[in-house]
Amino acid sequence: MLVCVLDQNGQPLMPTARCGKVRRLLKDKKAKVVKRCPFTIKLLYEPVTHVTQPIEVGDDTGSKHNGISAVAIYPDGNTKEIYASEIQMRSDITKLISERRAFRRSRRNRKTRYRKPRFNNRVHNKKKGWLAPSIENKINLHIRELIYVCSILPVTRVAIETASFDMQKLKADMNCLKRPNGTDYQKGEQYGFWNVREYVLFRDGHTCACCHGKSKDPILNIHHIESRQMGGDAPNNLITLCETCHKGYHEGKIKLPSTIKRGTRFKDAVFMGIMRWAFWERAKTILETKGIEVHMTYGYLTKNARIRNGLPKTHYIDARCISGHPEAEPLEYYYLKKKVRSHNRKLHKATISKGGIRKRNQSAKEIKGFRLFDKVMYQNTECFIFGKRTTGYFDLRKIDGTKIHASANYKHIKLLERSNTLLIERRRQDTTI
Repeated sequence: MLVCVLDQNGQPLMPTARCGKVRRLLKDKKAKVVKRCPFTIKLLYEPVTHVTQPIEVGDDTGSKHNGISAVAIYPDGNTKEIYASEIQMRSDITKLISERRAFRRSRRNRKTRYRKPRFNNRVHNKKKGWLAPSIENKINLHIRELIYVCSILPVTRVAIETASFDMQKLKADMNCLKRPNGTDYQKGEQYGFWNVREYVLFRDGHTCACCHGKSKDPILNIHHIESRQMGGDAPNNLITLCETCHKGYHEGKIKLPSTIKRGTRFKDAVFMGIMRWAFWERAKTILETKGIEVHMTYGYLTKNARIRNGLPKTHYIDARCISGHPEAEPLEYYYLKKKVRSHNRKLHKATISKGGIRKRNQSAKEIKGFRLFDKVMYQNTECFIFGKRTTGYFDLRKIDGTKIHASANYKHIKLLERSNTLLIERRRQDTTI
């Protein structure tokens, strides 16, 4: 296991595998532990030399996962991976913001008069470069991991993969149509229509997709197959229903045919198209002020390097290919990380019980000395607290959701690390293709 080392001023030195020396330094109080995972120490004396080797980092950006790999280049020409991590992004922000909006509108309706919305007073009109909170959160997490790696390792160069997707080509290939070329890009599927509603009505032949006109209802509505909150207003998420079928479906009296399904989602591709330049500019500005070179690479180069070296498809291995050293000696382990929410600000549950009593949505922050997302030891297994009860019983799980115990007594668990918004777990690397 490699131990990260910081000098007296907190500047990173080369990591060491001499665990015996690290133990002696800690015992003689010549060093102190800064972080447990990955294990990092800070020297309390001035080292004789500050010799470091070039370290190049690869960053595999993504919508759901982010891979990081740091490779050290030694004077004899050998290359060795000294850090690898994979982060699972949050995917609940859109849902939480929609829930907050519903509560806010309900509250305004109860307590104040109706106020007409002022669309010119929106935040995207007032702030240039504004991005949606779900995208902003993921960009910040990408940058946070890069800054963290540069704080524990003497990084000299960072390579970032920026991916772009041709949405019209993807849709044409999926529908077995001719690929667009030249001015075809100006004539998308909604070309010649005023809005999405008009296009969907024309596409469905102004006929109900459920009863096919048998109800004789002349009023047609546009229905979301998936909720607008999660599916959006994309044409492949919309169908035409008559007023009778639409009302009956929402009342639970009618079921839609099994043939009606949401089309392929391009949510992740759209995210990468939005975030790649924003992330690139921010990362370049921050890292270059620290004296670190920042370079850009592309997905086809990563794929080529991975296939030529016979490597499996994982995010941290892709990151090693992005660093430019796919042949480097890999670590035996990597750090799996998961981002969780920082706060739960909903004070009460939405449903009101009998007697008009609103139940609290939050329990005590600390129960029997333990908090939510604390890292604990239970029967020689490291896990996290994903649920807590006032009686002192806790739901213990791994980062990937693997259940360790659904109701473990607080007397049988031992605290390892206090809760953090970024959960960390060490795992063995997968070397099979």
